[in-house]
Amino acid sequence: MEHHFKVLHKDTETAARAGVLTTNRGLVHTPVFMPVATQGTVKAVTERDLVEIGTECMLSNTYHLYLRPGLPTFEKFGGLNNFMKHEGPILTDSGGFQVYSLSRLRKITDSGVHFASHIDGSPHFFTPEKVIDYQASIGSSIWTCLDVCVKNPASRADALDALKKTKKWAERAKVHFDEKTRHMDPAKRPQLFGIIQGSIYTDLRAEAAKHMAELGVDGFAVGGLSVGESKAQMMESLAAVMENLPKNKPVYFMGLGTPEDIWNSVELGVDMFDCVLPTRNARNGQALTSTGKLYIKNAPFKNDESPLDAECDCICCRNYSKAYLSHLFKAGEILASQLISIHNLRFLINQTKAMRLAAAAGTFKQAKKAFMDAYLPK
Repeated sequence: MEHHFKVLHKDTETAARAGVLTTNRGLVHTPVFMPVATQGTVKAVTERDLVEIGTECMLSNTYHLYLRPGLPTFEKFGGLNNFMKHEGPILTDSGGFQVYSLSRLRKITDSGVHFASHIDGSPHFFTPEKVIDYQASIGSSIWTCLDVCVKNPASRADALDALKKTKKWAERAKVHFDEKTRHMDPAKRPQLFGIIQGSIYTDLRAEAAKHMAELGVDGFAVGGLSVGESKAQMMESLAAVMENLPKNKPVYFMGLGTPEDIWNSVELGVDMFDCVLPTRNARNGQALTSTGKLYIKNAPFKNDESPLDAECDCICCRNYSKAYLSHLFKAGEILASQLISIHNLRFLINQTKAMRLAAAAGTFKQAKKAFMDAYLPK
């Protein structure tokens, strides 16, 4: 699938662009926001809801699925799509971040990473090649290379050591991926995205981007950002990456979910996003709206007859009042989490659609300013 990504429109003043990614399970129009189905489900959201809100791609996690339910289950069901009854493309994170953040007794070697399961303490060993094999069993449409994550803040020495391993592992993953997929019909072949690390050091980020560009992967995933660094550090690091990547392949910012950050990243040319923020915040009663964030439990909403967002077309906003949602949340009803999750996901999907339209019209800066003026607190 040599020409799997096509830029359809470019903004006239910024690097924002509208494109289409062709996968073995359908088209993905970019910029795109991908709901997170870490363990084969988007929390509190059904497959029917995902279809209705316009989900074009979603993200799941190799580490979690490998541990539970385990690869034999996916082999029995013919992959994650069949297991969860989802027709569209799924991107799988390599699990490097989860190994770093969740596992006990983690030990990184040049060969791979030894770790203990966060579920039962059982020992496991991930290598770049094994993670490719695991994603083959899961059957996702977009695979990622195993990477080494570092704590934030990280010393330059730690960031450099992690980057060296990440680069070597990506080279090994690419070789194994090519061997594993060589026999496949190009239209059915999954795609491989390489993860770019380097912490907040712009020269390391640039080095990582150049290396990944030379490796010939299908797309690029920016990892290790939006993990506690300042916004300025995040954007400087992202800019260093974007300046050193080819413009004919998709770029995915891992784990970014605040709408203002997505607007700013699309302005630099990023195409794909995922985050647990819309569903996690929904479970805490926070809704994202075109006029800013609101907490549904707050007193002013007790008798408010208006929807969460008058500009939103989701099932929640079409049918229910803030007062009803406030009642559900205070009563501890599961439906509150379901409805606000659906709304928050649809809100971000609508935002990325607005970004596509603005890039195509050459009005990205004006559209971004209008959004920021309405969304951010004065």
